[in-house]
Amino acid sequence: MSDIEFTAFSSSDVEILKRDLLYQGVFRMVRYHLRHRCFDGSWSQTFTREVMERKSAAGVLPYDPILDQVILIEQFRPGAIGHPTDGPWLIEIVAGVYGKDESPKEVAIRESMEESGSDILDIFPICEYFVSPGGSNEYLHLFVGRIDATNAGGTHGLPDENEDIRAFALSADEAFAMLQEGKIKTSPAIIALQWLQLNRTWLRQLWQTK
Repeated sequence: MSDIEFTAFSSSDVEILKRDLLYQGVFRMVRYHLRHRCFDGSWSQTFTREVMERKSAAGVLPYDPILDQVILIEQFRPGAIGHPTDGPWLIEIVAGVYGKDESPKEVAIRESMEESGSDILDIFPICEYFVSPGGSNEYLHLFVGRIDATNAGGTHGLPDENEDIRAFALSADEAFAMLQEGKIKTSPAIIALQWLQLNRTWLRQLWQTK
């Protein structure tokens, strides 16, 4: 699932009768004509669904177990322009897409340096999941990464990708408070911070001994 090249799906419970390419750009929009087996053993009627196909991604929450600080980032997101109350600058964790020759861990480590200037010293998996399977094939791997946040912060990103990313350090408790107050609205950041809130004690003990 590391790229958006279509692989013919084979299953005795799903029939893809036709696949139309509607748009090709950074993402790809396709229309499936399909039917599937129902829970009672019968077959559904043939129906259509549009799916945005895109590269899979990896995200990482940089965390300093000594200072008990996390690194979050803020950047412009065009998909949030039309939100009635919040603007298009969103609080997130480091993340990026990966290709055929990269592993999710490698992407998380690379993106941490590119987007936050933080060198990942150790990494631990949180979970992996479909981001929005009702309309997209996007698949995300989530990690927490051990860092030294002593001099963390600043503006980062790749100019040739029009990235303008503000990285900032804050205590884990401050980040949890932002989450509780509804100031964080992106699912990777929400999931990663909730995971850290549940696992912080043993994770600090593990990483403080290294």
